[in-house]
Amino acid sequence: MTEWLIVADCKSVGFSIVGSNPTSFFLILMKSKIKMIQRHPFHLVDPSPWPIVAALGGLCLTFGGVLFMHNYNGGGQLLSLGVITILYVMFTWWRDIIREAAFEGQHTLSVQQGLRMGMILFIVSEVMFFFAFFWAFFTSSISPVFNIGGVWPPVGIEAISPWGLPFLNTILLLSSGASVTWAHHAIVGGFKKEALQGLGITLAFAVAFTAMQGFEYMHAPFAMSDGVYGSVFYMATGFHGFHVIIGTIFLAICTVRLYFQHFSRQRHFGFEAAAWYWHFVDVVWLFLFLTIYWWGFNVIV
Repeated sequence: MTEWLIVADCKSVGFSIVGSNPTSFFLILMKSKIKMIQRHPFHLVDPSPWPIVAALGGLCLTFGGVLFMHNYNGGGQLLSLGVITILYVMFTWWRDIIREAAFEGQHTLSVQQGLRMGMILFIVSEVMFFFAFFWAFFTSSISPVFNIGGVWPPVGIEAISPWGLPFLNTILLLSSGASVTWAHHAIVGGFKKEALQGLGITLAFAVAFTAMQGFEYMHAPFAMSDGVYGSVFYMATGFHGFHVIIGTIFLAICTVRLYFQHFSRQRHFGFEAAAWYWHFVDVVWLFLFLTIYWWGFNVIV
């Protein structure tokens, strides 16, 4: 049970009260000026409908996706409902969190520590997610089976040169990592204009990366259905591209929040989380470039 320190205005009621159940003093609360002081630094969130709505949206998204890919009637509509629900929950839930942080002052130092740990664990889970794709790539490439010709890249597959668009995308992402770090230091230093410039450059690099990735897919000499090579290539790079889009939205929201003075030199965890996520995206791309593009193109097993 939450413990509260209830202090009554002595001039109005003539005494002070210390208790563990605020509801027992309802009449005094109505007749006097009462201050309820929370005795711990943690944020006890109010009941929210968004977790159950998000769960239902995820259920619709999963079932709708399966039904849609198997050409069942109503699968597309259920998938669309799930996508719309998830997007709506993302907007409303994060809106509530922004309000709690920027206007209600609920994100104390202890709460921020918990949020940082949660973000770290989330990024670790994302590392494990991409680890599965690298495992599939190395399993297939180091010991290629006979039905793909016993070689890697498989017979009939023309691998993409790493020194074209992949190298350009590497430069773009590394540059965006530098600019987002510049923006972070600018926020810590209290230079709002420079921080906005850094975020603007980062967003420009991010959009350019996504455009170049789409251009590469349009002109790739193989498709996702072309055996294990096509499957691993498009799944790994495609999910990375999806994470780039999510990170771009994340940084765009942080740019808007910075413009409206939601961040200060001491309190800007929302931006820190976006920056961590973006650096994670950078590192994953480096591994993709070195393994799937460069190693897969130059090494013939």
